[in-house]
Amino acid sequence: MTGEAAVRHGFRPADRLIDLVNAVRTEPGIPREALAALLARHGERPEDLTEQAFTGEDAEGLRAAADRLGGLLAEPDVDRAAHAINALLAECGARPHLSRHDGHTWHLHIDRGDEATWAEWFMASSALVLAQILTEYGRIPWGECAAPGCATLYLGTGPGSGRRYCSTTCASRARVAAHRRRKREGG
Repeated sequence: MTGEAAVRHGFRPADRLIDLVNAVRTEPGIPREALAALLARHGERPEDLTEQAFTGEDAEGLRAAADRLGGLLAEPDVDRAAHAINALLAECGARPHLSRHDGHTWHLHIDRGDEATWAEWFMASSALVLAQILTEYGRIPWGECAAPGCATLYLGTGPGSGRRYCSTTCASRARVAAHRRRKREGG
């Protein structure tokens, strides 16, 4: 999402969370520039993503935060996930507040303000959005793809029953493999 799209449609921190964690899971040493481009697609301002504003150290912290959040997003037990989210919220130690800056629409902030690191900001905003989603759905609507060989995380907050796969491609591949397996075993 471009900065302009974020202004029109608001921020989508859950999508940013999934995209960033999947990027780090796919490429643990993902370069600073690639992280900056991903953040820009999710509405962060280019001037906040320069090498001076978003440093290599910031990128390292963000990769570590994404790695930590990846473990939470792969947790299938709702109680363990809720306790982990509560621990993150307590760790953040900041109060939520509405913010409207740089031409963006009103949106929720939970970080410590200007002194927060990129990693702290990402952990705080991610913990908040996961808490909101968990309370809205009463279950975990995110997870790791159930397709063999795929570890992509997904967010299943759309209509219909809960998701098990990251994409229709993985779902189709798993269905075809199960069909072939049943056919072999039956004949």
